[in-house]
Amino acid sequence: MTVSVVGIGGSLREDSQSGRALRIALAGAEEAGAKVTTISGSDLVLPFYDPAVADRPAAAARLIEEIRHADGVVLVSPGYHGTISGLVKNALDYLEDLRADSRPYLDGRAVGCVAAAAGWQASVTTLTALRSIVHALRGWPTPLGAAVNSAEVTFDAAGGCSNEQVVTTLRTIGQQVVEFAVTRAPGVGPD
Repeated sequence: MTVSVVGIGGSLREDSQSGRALRIALAGAEEAGAKVTTISGSDLVLPFYDPAVADRPAAAARLIEEIRHADGVVLVSPGYHGTISGLVKNALDYLEDLRADSRPYLDGRAVGCVAAAAGWQASVTTLTALRSIVHALRGWPTPLGAAVNSAEVTFDAAGGCSNEQVVTTLRTIGQQVVEFAVTRAPGVGPD
């Protein structure tokens, strides 16, 4: 059985820096043998989460099902005013629909966390917020997280980056998600 990793993040800005960072982290998961799914940008345009509304739009139902069956997750958020974007936060709010599952929320899953913002303060506080949310959702943040200062580091459309150490860090995060999933779920491993 192959490890399944879901990447959530990015922004509505076409080919955003956070979206590019997500692709690099997921490439690390793929290199480690995972099957990856990306839910990003316009896929995250969902109605505000309302627990009183039982019917979910198709995009929200897809998000919930992908996480339900995922062995690991990579979360990447742009830093807006010192914290995660509303787009990413709203998507994470939908994980409340997993509360009654045998593996509620992100229970037992490794979660790689990456924040990209135009400055160190916003990128670091956004990373801290992501890791705190993952703890609240019973997930296991990977030992390595990344705060990317997009004022100093840029990603190109071909998947490259102006700082090779950032690429190494992002790929390592994806690899750590897979490594944890393999050790956590007996019988699950790279093909």
